[in-house]
Amino acid sequence: MIPELKVLVFAGLLQGLQFVLMAIPANLELGPGKTMSPRDNARLGKPIADLLSPKVGRLYRALNNHFEGLILFTLAVVVLVLGDRTTAFSAICAWTYLTARVLYIPAYYFGWVPWRSFIWLVGFLATMLMLLSTFI
Repeated sequence: MIPELKVLVFAGLLQGLQFVLMAIPANLELGPGKTMSPRDNARLGKPIADLLSPKVGRLYRALNNHFEGLILFTLAVVVLVLGDRTTAFSAICAWTYLTARVLYIPAYYFGWVPWRSFIWLVGFLATMLMLLSTFI
């Protein structure tokens, strides 16, 4: 399997791991009555994300942020693979994206300022470079 597809698989597994890292403490904090409910604001009083402790809330936001980043990364991988445009450069960018996403979790959880934003930017730029490389 080519590196870009391997990284995409790892990024999907990371997404699953992030979900578990967030879901377990969220369920312990809020209880199944809230987490298994339809989560209507009228019933809960406010959005479920606002009911979480600060650190679990950060895990929740990091998970959602990865969903957003994964959309663009997947798009880049699909275009590169289907367009037969993969290169050593695109593989390096893919691994850079994954590394940034792994580092983003503790950076967000522990509130590493400004490093969290820098780490996010590295992953975003790696994805944009992958997309731009399809034209070369």
